[in-house]
Amino acid sequence: MVIPVPEAESNIAYYESVYPGEFKMPKQLIHIQPFSLDAEQPDYDLDSEDEIFVNKLKKKMDICPLQFEEMIDRLEKGSGQQPVSLQEAKLLLKEDDELIREVYEYWIKKRKNCRGPSLIPSVKQEKRDGSSTNDPYVAFRRRTEKMQTRKNRKNDEASYEKMLKLRRDLSRAVTILEMIKRREKSKRELLHLTLEIMEKRYSDSSIRNRNANSVLCIELIYFLNYYL
Repeated sequence: MVIPVPEAESNIAYYESVYPGEFKMPKQLIHIQPFSLDAEQPDYDLDSEDEIFVNKLKKKMDICPLQFEEMIDRLEKGSGQQPVSLQEAKLLLKEDDELIREVYEYWIKKRKNCRGPSLIPSVKQEKRDGSSTNDPYVAFRRRTEKMQTRKNRKNDEASYEKMLKLRRDLSRAVTILEMIKRREKSKRELLHLTLEIMEKRYSDSSIRNRNANSVLCIELIYFLNYYL
């Protein structure tokens, strides 16, 4: 796929007329009054064909582009599937009859040449009866399948109490494990001390006889059976 990109031009004849070189920085920046009750701008926008017509009409009558846009906007919004008549247009517009006639004839001619139902572009939406489902130019469509939303768990009082109880039980289990670890460590130290005592007693020359060795073996067997 190729994206068309316009070529850049350096030598433009009308550049000086569009961007004059005598620019001076204004003393005051552009600002907008936040709560001013300005008149609503018309939805209809002037195009190149309308601009040519307004320039020709200016030579005979007093009219500006904004006034022309407002007149076309009223005629479009006052019409439905069928355009309004000249008498109805005179009731909608407040200008002179001659100006209304000129604008009305131009509007009727342009509306007949227009392929759409109105000169004001609008977003095409789906009809209620569903007849426009196959139209590719429909912007917003209704969902044909109902989407399943995610179910959120309710944070009620019972769930909160269960979480507190679980936390309390886990803390108690951690405490018990720490106590078991300390107990096994103490038993290991006691075992090492007892073995060291046995070795000292066995190495003593004064008790190296048969009876002493027998007693020592009995004590060692009893100790191992008790602690292990």
